[in-house]
Amino acid sequence: MPSDRPLERHLSRRQFLGSSALSTAGVAAGVVALGGAAKASASERIRLGVIGVRGQGKALAGSFARFADCEVATLCDVDESLFPSAVKLVADEQNSPPAVERDFRHLLDDPNIDAVVVSTPDHWHAVMTILACQAGKDVYVEKPASQTLQEGDRMIAAARRYGRVVQTGIQQRSGAHFQSAIEFVRSGRLGDVKLARAWTVHKRKPIGTKSDTPAPHGVDYDLWLGPASHRPFNPNRYHYNWHWFWEYGTGELGNWGVHMLDIARWGLGVELPQKVSSTGGKLHFHDDQETPDTQFVTYDFGGRTITWEHCLWSSHGPEGRSTGAAFYGENGTLVVDRGGWKVYDLSETIAAGPSDQATPHHRNFLDCIRTRALPTADIALGHTSSALCHLGNIAQRVGRPIAFDSVRRDFGADVEANALLSREYRRPWELPTV
Repeated sequence: MPSDRPLERHLSRRQFLGSSALSTAGVAAGVVALGGAAKASASERIRLGVIGVRGQGKALAGSFARFADCEVATLCDVDESLFPSAVKLVADEQNSPPAVERDFRHLLDDPNIDAVVVSTPDHWHAVMTILACQAGKDVYVEKPASQTLQEGDRMIAAARRYGRVVQTGIQQRSGAHFQSAIEFVRSGRLGDVKLARAWTVHKRKPIGTKSDTPAPHGVDYDLWLGPASHRPFNPNRYHYNWHWFWEYGTGELGNWGVHMLDIARWGLGVELPQKVSSTGGKLHFHDDQETPDTQFVTYDFGGRTITWEHCLWSSHGPEGRSTGAAFYGENGTLVVDRGGWKVYDLSETIAAGPSDQATPHHRNFLDCIRTRALPTADIALGHTSSALCHLGNIAQRVGRPIAFDSVRRDFGADVEANALLSREYRRPWELPTV
């Protein structure tokens, strides 16, 4: 179906900065009931549509298809070449092939689909999630939940207004060893913990420089662009490399940073910072990338501090780990990554091994569709952790420290920084009003 099909729902550009109160009460416990009855009864299979089936989206489709009470009914992507392998994966897991669609609006219009998985480039997350909520679908949206602070606030408002379950893909929240690490940090055995550090240090390959070309056969490039401004197709801005362009992605800070910053702020028990500073830039790669290959961010929460570091051209990470988080207390230090956690400086050896994060996270989403409870990584929680990435990137892009008012949700009189709280949207894909 053509990508310029008129939308049935009214979309508007009017700015909306939601109340920060939406992002607090009850999220961690996951016990606050959402409005709207679950479509699937205990005896019925939950029918999912997966939007975006390359890489992470394909993996998510396979994971959900393994649950006996879930059916991946439809796969959706603008690139037809991705369908054969994704369909086979799902069919092998659930013994029945899913349907395929190129236009995600068909999934939203399908009354037999209970929920959708949004695993697209970042610039599509908010529009698709809000439209899905308005269509009565529950949503699993990949990280970072939003691309701007305005988007995340609007997504929270949509989830609450329409009574939808919206789980974000910050799956470490469901990992048993991450949960036990945070429990230890908060137990007091490390003493007063005022500093947390998060990082990823690994070698990525340069993407080089490439010229514009016609879009590949079978790709609806106009629909891929969606809310983004129109420009010619370029293979360096397409599969995966879109992460490194401001109009489509959020750089390494939004890619890996959201995972580990979420752990850092979880352990310290903080929400949004008062001040943010960032240094670094493109210090190594000489290619088409726009986002920093090197970045150091400091978040000041007033009495608590989190630092972020990424270096994409080295293999020597802090604390001997390529990607992780560390909590520094008066009595000791706890370091955690996906391989487990360990405490240093105490008189006894305390450690824990790895745990599955994806399976329980996906199971939690399905359970919440039935119970209408808030999921483990509800959109309010996911947006707050995503917002740390956005704030770090804003500080980097304006080139100076910024002061953030978490009540007003802006930078006061700082016009340049405030302009980056939102973005422009190409018609007809304006951010939906709620």
